[in-house]
Amino acid sequence: MDVQRRCEAIELILSDVDGTLTDGRLIYDNQGIESKVFHIRDGQGIRLWQQSGRPFGLITLRTSHMVAARAAELKIDILRQGVTDKLATVEAIREELDLRPEQVCYLGDDLPDVPVLGRVGLGVAMVDACEEARRAAAHITRLAGGAGAIRETIEMILRAQGRWNDLIQPYMT
Repeated sequence: MDVQRRCEAIELILSDVDGTLTDGRLIYDNQGIESKVFHIRDGQGIRLWQQSGRPFGLITLRTSHMVAARAAELKIDILRQGVTDKLATVEAIREELDLRPEQVCYLGDDLPDVPVLGRVGLGVAMVDACEEARRAAAHITRLAGGAGAIRETIEMILRAQGRWNDLIQPYMT
């Protein structure tokens, strides 16, 4: 099935964090406090997706206060941190929302994401993802993780669904 058709069925977007929502680097200051950098266009894309009436979620192996803060800022209700089995977590969320696998998009970049990428309707790997993730994905972004790749994916899906122009209309005055 081509990417356009896969996009048309998507009702839920789930994403990894490090390497997708961020560029994958971990930065620690002299006190050992971690910081992350988030791209503003990814946040705007997530908001547009939510405005379309659909859920967005984050699933990550690590646990980070910054991720919880960013999720709260963006009003992301689905946040799973400290996850060791991403596929089981995605399946549980999908079942909880009563969705079929083809209605789920998952974005990832590394080995823990590989089992999920091939088991959802639209598996998306970042252009800078590991080779195994890129092979497992149905689509590879043009932009790197943390550089707007989530926004790129959301825009692609919304355009395929014919919703993009309506959602951006308030900005076109």
